[in-house]
Amino acid sequence: MKTHAARAIAPQPAPSSEDTRAWLGPGLITGASDDDPSGIGTYAQAGAQFGTSLLWMMPFTFPLMAIVQIISARIARVTGRGLAANIAKVMPRPVLVVLMLLLFIANTVNIGADLAAMGEAASLLVPVNSAWTAAAFGIASILLQVFIPYSRYVRILQWLTLSLLAYAGVLFSIHLPWQQVLHDTIVPHVEGGKAFWAMFVAVLGTTISPYLFFWQSAQEVEEQHACANEQPLLSAPEQAPRQLHRVQVDTLVGMGASTIVAYCIILAAALTLHTQGTHQIESAAQAVERVRSESELRELWDQETGPDNAWLRAVDDLVTRLRRSGTDVPAGLRP
Repeated sequence: MKTHAARAIAPQPAPSSEDTRAWLGPGLITGASDDDPSGIGTYAQAGAQFGTSLLWMMPFTFPLMAIVQIISARIARVTGRGLAANIAKVMPRPVLVVLMLLLFIANTVNIGADLAAMGEAASLLVPVNSAWTAAAFGIASILLQVFIPYSRYVRILQWLTLSLLAYAGVLFSIHLPWQQVLHDTIVPHVEGGKAFWAMFVAVLGTTISPYLFFWQSAQEVEEQHACANEQPLLSAPEQAPRQLHRVQVDTLVGMGASTIVAYCIILAAALTLHTQGTHQIESAAQAVERVRSESELRELWDQETGPDNAWLRAVDDLVTRLRRSGTDVPAGLRP
């Protein structure tokens, strides 16, 4: 009995640095999924509408999301079942059905928003209607999940998380008012208007989403099934130190990366869209067009095409094109 207990609590060797799967997996992928297209839209709107004044929410929400995700992952790793299966064992069936129905509705709406945003983004690159590209993304996602084994699919997702670094890269191409950024990151800013609290709830709900709890717990179960020598910790308590350490490292890295990316999105939108007068983002195309128009204006102004005032005619032409496209004309260009 003592021997078994000693094995259960004896420290296990840390995962080898060569074994990437032992360190990063469900936590990293779940963190990346938190910065989905609809989440990116919410963060961008926060930066465009309120500038840098909501940056403090990212360090504020990090411990909240990390703790609840670690709890969800531990439940799955200990029991060998996802959150839904565990809820079914402790709650009446009607309660479970209601919870699952609410989660299904929320996930359906969220996936629809994600596909629409992906389709619209793709239409900026290729001359195809956004509805068709959104449908193509949806079909491709289903086929990948059905025909690619989890062990292979999860490796693809791990590498795709690197694409989120592009949002951090944007900050290297714009001027950063460091004093203001650091102040707004550390000192909370609170307003009394409805718009502020609506955005506060939106950012909080986007960052700490219920589907993430279920997703990471489900991935932990999949990881357990994919490795023959891993079992639920209730059946193999000697694996607890190693596995719980892995869950903690994996989740902290994933949620940390998610928080940094969200922070960069808010900051980039604040220093580009907000400073240029765009406080509402109706679509990705509208945001891109506004930034591109401002860039064109700066280029025209810097060129100083000569004493014949050709640059003034160029500015007039730009204002005309902005109005025809339905884009708001910056205050500095209005007659």
